[in-house]
Amino acid sequence: MAIREKIFSTIISCFKRHGAVTIDTPVFELKELLLDTYGEESKLVYDLKDQGGELLSLRYDLTVPFARYLAMNKITNFKRYHIAKVYRRDNPVMTKGRYREFCQCDFDIAGQYDPMIPDAECLKVMHEILSALQFGDFHIRINDRRILSGIFTVCGVPSNKFETACSTLDKLDKVTWEEVKNEMIREKGVSPEAADCIGEYVQLHGGLCLIEQLLQDPKLSVSKLAMEALEEMKLLFEYLTLFGIIDQVFLDLSLARGLDYYSGVIYEAALVHQQDGHLMESCHVGSVAGGGRYDGLVATFDTKQRKVPCVGVSIGVERIFSIIEQNTEMSKEKIRTVETQVLVAAAQKNFLAGRMKLITELWDAGIKAEMLYKENPKLLNQLQYCEETGIPLVVIIGQQELNDGVVKLRDVITRKEISVPKENLIEEIKRRLEK
Repeated sequence: MAIREKIFSTIISCFKRHGAVTIDTPVFELKELLLDTYGEESKLVYDLKDQGGELLSLRYDLTVPFARYLAMNKITNFKRYHIAKVYRRDNPVMTKGRYREFCQCDFDIAGQYDPMIPDAECLKVMHEILSALQFGDFHIRINDRRILSGIFTVCGVPSNKFETACSTLDKLDKVTWEEVKNEMIREKGVSPEAADCIGEYVQLHGGLCLIEQLLQDPKLSVSKLAMEALEEMKLLFEYLTLFGIIDQVFLDLSLARGLDYYSGVIYEAALVHQQDGHLMESCHVGSVAGGGRYDGLVATFDTKQRKVPCVGVSIGVERIFSIIEQNTEMSKEKIRTVETQVLVAAAQKNFLAGRMKLITELWDAGIKAEMLYKENPKLLNQLQYCEETGIPLVVIIGQQELNDGVVKLRDVITRKEISVPKENLIEEIKRRLEK
């Protein structure tokens, strides 16, 4: 939990730095609202037992509740963050940070703005958080659902098969192109010629040069939608250059992100590691953050079908936590789980009342302090407790100190002790803690 709290505090401070406010929504939503939204992923939604009244399900993510919240409250402009638990009927894999109940940390910008400015900020937020957590090198893959639609159209995939073809393509980071191609042909009804044509495109990745190359592509230029998306992608890459994060970003035409509600730019971050001098994606945890644009989702919950364009990013905190936890175990680093700054100790018997009075003064001054719950603890046991828990200072009282109107202040690491007049104790402790 100490590691988790540190991760959350890093994430929240970044969200606040970018001007987001937080909301909360119920852990359950109307069943029909969830099942109509996620396409093939709907089978992972947890249903609650029918007990009369509305049929409810546990939330699958924080995006759909956010869209429902915007529609219900008729909000058209909002920058929000939401950190809460979500639920999926998945096969848990502890080492990969995949659970049935897990925490999501979402940052979203809702509203009608100029192209790619909010999208660029979401990517900047993702980059800032992953850099601040210092758990390894990462890269960010970007694509656009409109470019994918264009590729599917020019390759001859019927429009009613786009979504299922997308969810198959989304598996390409886990399995080979051959396996994806076979599933498209055998299970999704895509023709072998169309699958081969898709294969030529989805294995491409690069930067601005690739965008220019695709804008000149004679086959793809037939798709007005794809051309429009590529022009905007060029703009996005310009903004990411200005934000100073372009080095870790590239266009990857195989990125699909399985959820049906994405309508434009999509992105995903993954850890990379060095192998034979090449950067390789770390497969053991999958993506550590992802998101995209979903301009049509709010309208599906609005009685008047009012559109509120949205773009957002979700940080995969469980996966990040499992990586940081593994790194901590490997480095044998000792994590402090308590924040206690001072232990109030006694050198002799019958000093419980003295310790209680003194610790009250420390607490009232806002100092994090503890004492052992024994009437007459041995001094050695009290000092040992400090060393085990990493408490930096010990205040020791005894008969001699009482007579002289002083207390002993001991530095646990250096084991040096000084006598401090009782009235100056709080000031001296605070001075030492500020160092």
